[in-house]
Amino acid sequence: MGCASSIAARDSRQLGFPNSENDGGHDAKNLRVKLVLLGDSGVGKSCIVLRFVRGQFDPTSKVTVGASFLSQTIALQDSTTVKFEIWDTAGQERYAALAPLYYRGAAVAVVVYDITSPDSFSKAQYWVKELQKHGSPDIVMALVGNKADLNEKREVAVQDGIDYAEKNSMFFIETSAKTADNINELFEDFVDYATSRLPPDILAA
Repeated sequence: MGCASSIAARDSRQLGFPNSENDGGHDAKNLRVKLVLLGDSGVGKSCIVLRFVRGQFDPTSKVTVGASFLSQTIALQDSTTVKFEIWDTAGQERYAALAPLYYRGAAVAVVVYDITSPDSFSKAQYWVKELQKHGSPDIVMALVGNKADLNEKREVAVQDGIDYAEKNSMFFIETSAKTADNINELFEDFVDYATSRLPPDILAA
């Protein structure tokens, strides 16, 4: 189940992470991040995005069709401004072939699974391998265990997520789109993590 129906992208430029947001390209404090979300259907990708961008949670919303696009700008503690351009891909198998259209050119990716679903954790590992094979060579990835509010129904141990993330040099966090737990931290901390790992030529304004 998605938390946002498809939204037509008003700006379809394939942007990486980060670039200067101004036309002159001189202000390194204004960053633009193209971020793609991948994961099985129903893990809460759209819910995470909707909670981050609009502060909303709608458990009755429609499944994402193809992909949806949303953007959000945040200010970090060091006064850096980060504009996230977020591509939320559909998790259904019939849309899997479309995913490369959205993750190609992205320097950061968030792979989401549901902590109550081992199958979704396996699918997350599939997407990690796809990104490693076909994504940008320097892509920085986050592994996110969503639905942390359902801890009593947990079937994927926290340590399993940590171990897999460490093995694949990924940022790791568990979130709850329903309660908003760790949603802002996901994006803010991941920016710091990605910035420290991307090559200088990508970081240059």
